[in-house]
Amino acid sequence: MKIQPVKGTRDFYPQDMAVRNWLIDGWKRVSVRNGFEEYDGPIFEYLKMFQIKSGDEIAEQLFSFEDRGGRNLALRPEITPTLARMINKKINSLPRPIKWFSVPRLFRAEKPQKGRLREFFQWNIDIIGEDSVLADAEVIFTTVDYLREIGLKPTDIKIKYSSRKLLNAVLKKIGISEEKMNPLYTLLDKRSKLPSDVFSATLKEQVGNKKSEQIIDFMNSEKVRDIPSIEKGDDADIALSEIEQCESHLRNMDIFEYCAFDPSIVRGLAYYTGIVFEVHDIAGELRAIGGGGRFDNLLHDFGGPKISATGMGMGDCVLSILLEEKGLLQKQLSMSGPEYFVAFTNEPYLQKAIEITAKLRLAKFAANFSYKPIGLSKQLKQASEQKAKKCIIIGSEIESGQLVIKDMATGKQEIVRVEQFLTQIES
Repeated sequence: MKIQPVKGTRDFYPQDMAVRNWLIDGWKRVSVRNGFEEYDGPIFEYLKMFQIKSGDEIAEQLFSFEDRGGRNLALRPEITPTLARMINKKINSLPRPIKWFSVPRLFRAEKPQKGRLREFFQWNIDIIGEDSVLADAEVIFTTVDYLREIGLKPTDIKIKYSSRKLLNAVLKKIGISEEKMNPLYTLLDKRSKLPSDVFSATLKEQVGNKKSEQIIDFMNSEKVRDIPSIEKGDDADIALSEIEQCESHLRNMDIFEYCAFDPSIVRGLAYYTGIVFEVHDIAGELRAIGGGGRFDNLLHDFGGPKISATGMGMGDCVLSILLEEKGLLQKQLSMSGPEYFVAFTNEPYLQKAIEITAKLRLAKFAANFSYKPIGLSKQLKQASEQKAKKCIIIGSEIESGQLVIKDMATGKQEIVRVEQFLTQIES
């Protein structure tokens, strides 16, 4: 019987694994240089922990199970609840601000579709214990820092930002009651995914014609100070001031060309309390590449103190699709491969090829060779297929203490003395 992989999961063949490692290595490298420390937690947690954050209905979207002790557990669909649990456990001993990052493997029992799988990797960065809008700006900066590094330009992506505090204040001013807020957030978050007539009809059904028009006018605002009916000192005015401070920081950080104010950015989850943002492809053909914002109540919801927090999550699925469309994955894969391939002209030189390969590896260079005494042309083909950067050719020259080094990109060859080459790689 031929067994297929489970729907919504992926097999990572070596070439796929190279892409995965490149993405994750980049996430980790950028996190560290922006001052974040890595953490991780268990791959499954108590089901109740995810219900605290997202409600009882979340159970239908998770891979949940009962263990031998009768405990209700779930494979983690996200790592933020784990972050809250871990920080609450040691809250009094952790120096602030707490800047942590993680790259967890996550699981969601959803219908697989383009950019959304049941198993995926996600980059998370969070700053805990810092009230300043500068922390929000730094989270956005770190996100852009990575996207720039992998070759994405302002013509490829846009960081769209707004404020949940602003939206909440505007909705209250329009006359939306508190109990209607969360269902409305969910609908507003789906605006870009629904046909405009369907969205408009559903919104009118929830809040009525006049309020619906006011909400759409707000979501269509193009500039921060275009927001209507703002009174000095109210929550909306405070929220707008925070957005303007964040914009000032982003300009100072020299990444504002990647950013745009967009009040239609809502983020569906109820726990956001301030600035929110999403990363979108310019063409608008894909799901959000990543997103996040301020969530000042989350640690308190998990039994800890009320402490400020802001963060971002970015999955690998949509990002990989965009990078492939831009030709950036192929470019990266073309750069992978060993630094050296050691070839030999005929069988008597096989042992010398093994010796040189071993010395290269002990000197921390990636190096390969052919196991069988095949012809030199076939070995050079192997070197090319493996994307080796240079090929060392061992033959009759070795008798006089020399070897040939061929640059696989240019085809240029040079003869060097063995002792000189070995001294060079060991230094």
